[in-house]
Amino acid sequence: MSENEVSRRSILRSAAAAAGASVLSAPAAAQGFTKSPQTSAGYQGQPNGGQRCGNCRQFQPPAACKVVAGKISANGWCRIYAAKG
Repeated sequence: MSENEVSRRSILRSAAAAAGASVLSAPAAAQGFTKSPQTSAGYQGQPNGGQRCGNCRQFQPPAACKVVAGKISANGWCRIYAAKG
């Protein structure tokens, strides 16, 4: 193989390194993040048992979410719910 030829293995290694770097730079990637539509997240305006947006890690008071677009009620719920630790 000559210097100008690229092996499949070197391409895969480069891709893996790039993927790892993008994970490590999550804050930078988050700047270009597009929020999910409420319908895709299964958002509803009422809680699901004890699960509600107000006690979810993604909720941003008074009425927003880090990952779901639009106005979000603290008493709402969606499939992306993640309890605060």
